[in-house]
Amino acid sequence: MHIEVDRDKCIASGACVFAAPAIFDQDDDGIVLAIVADPTPEQEAGAAAGIRACPAAAIRSE
Repeated sequence: MHIEVDRDKCIASGACVFAAPAIFDQDDDGIVLAIVADPTPEQEAGAAAGIRACPAAAIRSE
């Protein structure tokens, strides 16, 4: 799994961070940051939860 973020689509809800704080963070403006772009197999469920939680669909995985 590889995580891609579209920072232009991000609405700064923070839902991804609440769902997966080990994977996602926010910058000073509240815009999403993928602090782990390539999660380990053990982190993939959390990453997927963070992706699903995004109301703007600004995060995807490949």
